[in-house]
Amino acid sequence: MHTQNISHYQHSHIFSLTEKKAERRTFWVVVLTVTMMFVEIITGWLYNSMALFADGCHMSTHALALTISLMAFIFARRHAADRSYTFGTWKLEVLGGFTSGIILGFVGLLMGYVSIVRLYQPMEIKYNDAIIVAIIGLAVNLISILLLNHGRPHHEHDHDNHSHDAHHHEHENLNLKAAYLHVVADAMTSVFAIVALLGGKFMGWNWLDPAMGILGTILVIRWTYFLLKETGVILLDKGAAGSISEEIRKLVESDAGTRISDLHVWKVGMNKYACIISIVVSEMRDLNYYKQKLNGLDEIVHLTVEIAKCEDRQGTTK
Repeated sequence: MHTQNISHYQHSHIFSLTEKKAERRTFWVVVLTVTMMFVEIITGWLYNSMALFADGCHMSTHALALTISLMAFIFARRHAADRSYTFGTWKLEVLGGFTSGIILGFVGLLMGYVSIVRLYQPMEIKYNDAIIVAIIGLAVNLISILLLNHGRPHHEHDHDNHSHDAHHHEHENLNLKAAYLHVVADAMTSVFAIVALLGGKFMGWNWLDPAMGILGTILVIRWTYFLLKETGVILLDKGAAGSISEEIRKLVESDAGTRISDLHVWKVGMNKYACIISIVVSEMRDLNYYKQKLNGLDEIVHLTVEIAKCEDRQGTTK
């Protein structure tokens, strides 16, 4: 084969790349979070307010996770064209989401531990200072939520024969979702804290503060579980189950003389898949005949087909 013809069979491996606006909005959320963190820690130390100091330390874990998410976006974008990454750099973003999920889980467990201790060993609460801190923290979190929510893509789903509406969540950016969950968890903590502090101040319900902390822990751990599950199966290249695999099998085996002997489908981008198919045929046809059967599946961005008839084999990669 002539060298000049090889390029005709080559293609880009940039299957998914986060929009710059999402990266930019994440940057501003990091700036807000880190700034608020330092303000709370410094003022808490100067004015001997443990409520301020503790909330600042708590916010530092979210700042770390958000920074990891931001660095994953930047690294993935800068190395997107590096062909040494076999299927692109999208999984760097997924790894960022997985790491943020682990940090979110530790934050939840720490919050639960402290809440249980406070339930049995209540401490004097400076309600006025704590309420102000919670309100300021909530305001910062709401701004961050708005920034990240506008950075998340709004999906439009096709309704043709090859739309997989049941899997619309697969379009979601898991790194951005992890960052979003961190600020939502922090906002939720602030809301619970405000409710608990108001109940304690005006009703004398001191138990409400640790009880809200335990409730927050349950929700955070639940979010962590699903986030780690979503990102973990991608990082481990778990085969795609459900409609996409079933539709591939249905299309390829549409004629009686073709059967799939081996099928591997895995994610290489947001709703983008790589696919390796081994088929056994009773009558050998041109390779393009089998590849064209999957032309309507836009989700398949990297296709390898192997055909076998007795001991004869031929293969190609699209």
